[in-house]
Amino acid sequence: MGLIFDRNIARVYEAWDHSPHGRAIDRSIEQLILTLLNPRPGERVLDIGCGTGNHLITFSRLGLNVSGIDASTHMIKKAKERLGHRCTLRTGMAEDLPFDDNEFDLAVMIGTLEFLDNPLLALREAGRVTNKKVFIGVINSLSWSGLVKRVQGYFGDPLFGQSRFYNLWQLKSFLRAAYGDTPVSWACTKIRPSFVEKMRHSGKDLVELKHSPFGSFLGILATMTYSIKADSLPLKIKMKKQSQSLIGANTVSHLKQVRGVRIDERGIPV
Repeated sequence: MGLIFDRNIARVYEAWDHSPHGRAIDRSIEQLILTLLNPRPGERVLDIGCGTGNHLITFSRLGLNVSGIDASTHMIKKAKERLGHRCTLRTGMAEDLPFDDNEFDLAVMIGTLEFLDNPLLALREAGRVTNKKVFIGVINSLSWSGLVKRVQGYFGDPLFGQSRFYNLWQLKSFLRAAYGDTPVSWACTKIRPSFVEKMRHSGKDLVELKHSPFGSFLGILATMTYSIKADSLPLKIKMKKQSQSLIGANTVSHLKQVRGVRIDERGIPV
C-alpha cells in the first residue's frame, strides 16, 4: 500500500511542489511527457497517484479524456475542487486498480512509484488497464536531487523519509518483469543540482541530456505489445436451454459414429 498522504504530509508535498525547484521539476516533467508519451487528443489517460491533479489539468488542456486515482481521500478531494466535472476521479490503490482490462489508452505514474510498497504489482496493474503506453516518472536516485532527498529522509523528513528512489536500470528491470520484452524509451531532465538550476528548462536541454542517466528527474515509457489481441464481441444469438451440455452433445454425436458403441436414452455409452 505504501505511504498515503494525509493533511500534514500533503501540506509538506504542496510546499515542495510550489517551491522554485518543485516548479522547475514540474516544467521538466511536462516536457518529458510531451516528448515520450506523445499523447493525442481524445485518448483515454489514467493518472495513477494523481494527487491534487496537476498533470490531469495538463492532459485536459491537451484534449485527452482524463481519469485519476489516488489512495488519499484528501488529495482526491483537492483534485475534484480543481477539476470539477472535467475528470473522473476515484480513491483506490495503485496495486489494485478498480478498472477493466484495456480501459485506457495511456497510464502515467508520476512521482508515485517512490511511495509504493509493491512497485512491480502496481506496474502490472497499470499495464493491465492500458492498451498502448505506460509512462513512469521518478526522482532519479543517481542524481544530486535524489541524494539530497535521501539525506532529508534520513533526518526525518515526513515526505522523503518513507520514499524509495530508483535509477534507470532498476526501472528497466521492473518494466521487463512486468511486461516482458516490450519497447522502452527514456529521458532525463537537467543534471545540475537544484541550487544552480535555472527557472526555465528548454526543449534543447532535454534533448541534449536525454541519454544521460544522471538527470534530476527520470522519465521512462513502455509501449504495450501483444502476441495475441482479442476483441470482446457481444453474443447476438441467444442459446436455447438443452437437456444436455454442448460437450455432452458433441461427445454423443462422435460416439454414434463409432461402430459397436451403444448409447442409451440419456446419451451415455453402454
